Amino acid sequence: MTKQLTGKHVAIIFVSAFSVIISVNLLLAYSAISTFPGLEVKNSYVASQTFDVDRAAQNALGWSVSAQKQGPQVVLSITDAAGAPVEVAALDATLGRATHVRDDQRPDFVFDGARYVAPAALAPGNWNLRMKATALDGTKFQQRVILHIPKEAS
Repeated sequence: MTKQLTGKHVAIIFVSAFSVIISVNLLLAYSAISTFPGLEVKNSYVASQTFDVDRAAQNALGWSVSAQKQGPQVVLSITDAAGAPVEVAALDATLGRATHVRDDQRPDFVFDGARYVAPAALAPGNWNLRMKATALDGTKFQQRVILHIPKEAS
C-alpha cells in the first residue's frame, strides 16, 4: 500500500521548510543586533571633514603603540620615533572584545616612567584596547590596539 502525495502534504512541507528558514534568519538577526557594540562616531560625515588633517597630525607625532598582558596587568607602551617612552597629557582607554560590550573595562592606566600599567582581568582570546590620548602639545591621538591572550596566559 502506497501513500499518495497530495496538495495538503506539499503545503505542509512548503510551510515547514520556510518556517525553519525564517526562524533561523530571525535568530541570526537578533544575535547580530544584540551583540553590536555601537557606533564609532555619531556623525560620519562630520568626522570625515577633518579626518585627513587629524590623521596627518597624529602621524606627525611618530608614536608607536603596543599592548600586552604581564601577569595581572595590562601594559600599554607608547614610544616616539626615536623609541623613547612618551608621557601623554591625557589618556582614555576602553578594553573589550570586538564583538560585544559585555566584557568592556576602563583600565586606570598609570605612567611608571616608561609605560602605562593597569590591573585587568582578561580571559583568553582577542581583545581590543581602544585608546584616545592627548599629546603634551594638545595633538589628539587615537588607535585601536589588538591584544591576544593565549589560553595558557590566563
